[in-house]
Amino acid sequence: MHTVVVGTSGTTAEDVIAVARGNARVELSAEALEALGRAREIVDALAAKPEPVYGVSTGFGALASRHISPELRAQLQRNIVRSHAAGMGPRVEREVVRALMFLRLKTVASGHTGVRPSVAQTMADVLNAGITPVVHEYGSLGCSGDLAPLSHCALALMGEGDAEGPDGTVRPAGELLAEHGIEPVELREKEGLALLNGTDGMLGMLVMALADLGKLYTSADITAALTLEALLGTEKVLQPELHAIRPHPGQGASAANMAAVLKGSGLTGHFQEESAPRVQDAYSVRCAPQVAGAGRDTMAHAALVASRELAAAVDNPVVLPDGRVESNGNFHGAPVAYVLDFLAIAAADLGSIAERRTDRLLDKNRSHGLPPFLADDAGVDSGLMIAQYTQAALVSEMKRLAVPASADSIPSSAMQEDHVSMGWSAARKLRTAIDNLTRIIAIEMYAATRAIELRHGLTPAPASQAAIAAARAAGVEGPGPDRFLAPDLAAADAFVRAGGLVAAVEPVTGPLA
Repeated sequence: MHTVVVGTSGTTAEDVIAVARGNARVELSAEALEALGRAREIVDALAAKPEPVYGVSTGFGALASRHISPELRAQLQRNIVRSHAAGMGPRVEREVVRALMFLRLKTVASGHTGVRPSVAQTMADVLNAGITPVVHEYGSLGCSGDLAPLSHCALALMGEGDAEGPDGTVRPAGELLAEHGIEPVELREKEGLALLNGTDGMLGMLVMALADLGKLYTSADITAALTLEALLGTEKVLQPELHAIRPHPGQGASAANMAAVLKGSGLTGHFQEESAPRVQDAYSVRCAPQVAGAGRDTMAHAALVASRELAAAVDNPVVLPDGRVESNGNFHGAPVAYVLDFLAIAAADLGSIAERRTDRLLDKNRSHGLPPFLADDAGVDSGLMIAQYTQAALVSEMKRLAVPASADSIPSSAMQEDHVSMGWSAARKLRTAIDNLTRIIAIEMYAATRAIELRHGLTPAPASQAAIAAARAAGVEGPGPDRFLAPDLAAADAFVRAGGLVAAVEPVTGPLA
């Protein structure tokens, strides 16, 4: 099994994916254990002093002015976890919880939190045992971090609350810890607060969203090329010289992808034929690289933000190398929340342009000789008419999901936390948007491959032929009389979601961006 070693200097997106989705084993480096020990010595020394220190010997948030006596501090740490584990609604996905737990461990291992090495080791042990605390959809405002989600995870470390075992069954966390020989933690000064105070949930979802969107944008370039081919469009707009004079990197990459897919096509460039006279293709076809490319560049910016956050130690207060323990505002989720919202906007636009291309394929007045709705016997058969309805409904929801969460703020904690990021909400709606985008691209692929097969007597590009063959082998049916359409669309969705479309064409085109 792959092992991820957690040190003091952050982690990588690849390691987050490996732990969250690949169940990679987690180990703490010797450097991290040493740093944890040094920071804990500082916290213990401060705890022994009569002067109050926030997070060590005081209450929290709006209650920070109260000095807590030593005999009540363990109770304080337990109480903050129990009271903050106040989430409601459906459970969030296992991969999200694992990413959240791993990223909190990443910050703890930095040596800036004051958590004991034994607590960090228990966090790693719980991940390695495949125990996943039950975390709920609602409860995070994205400021002071993802408090409620992280609290549910900390509660499981204490042997309380519910968790999912490696077999997928939800049971009391204490039972699961005992079965795996893991001792519940007894929290000490600052440790409860340190386990709750981070942007880990929204960051984990950002990292996974970038991985998913990277594959989807490549898939969308392929489906755009298939549609251009099916519409007998021109590939001349993809010439690198045209994109070099507007040098957005994403635009150039998308154009190159489309050109690679269309190489050797016998369907492109029929503009002057009497059956399909036109000067240039519609925007949804001609401007595909510009729209998808802008999304790619948005992803590059989001990846930069994610890389900085992956290198960060997010807690309040933090232990500094010179021994000071200082309050700060680094837990605020604004940097992550903004890019999560940016990605939802870009994804909605990509879905919108894909739907417009699909509609063009189905309209006999704009499809340049294709049958209405790509039906076998139009009038008797409805073809893909309602598949486009489904696609349109998905696009409409994506536009609603593109409304920024980060533009909102609801004051909390008796006005102490009076401006929050809503980054968790931005991440949650982005996950839904990515699911919808996958379906939208799958429907365009379904329509475009059918349309290409209806161009009798013309030879598609070798990459297009490979895509069609792979889709048919995956259970995505081709042209024919009307049939129960939902299973076909489900097969198309599964094919795109698993990366089958990209995998089909790359042996012909070479690696795509």
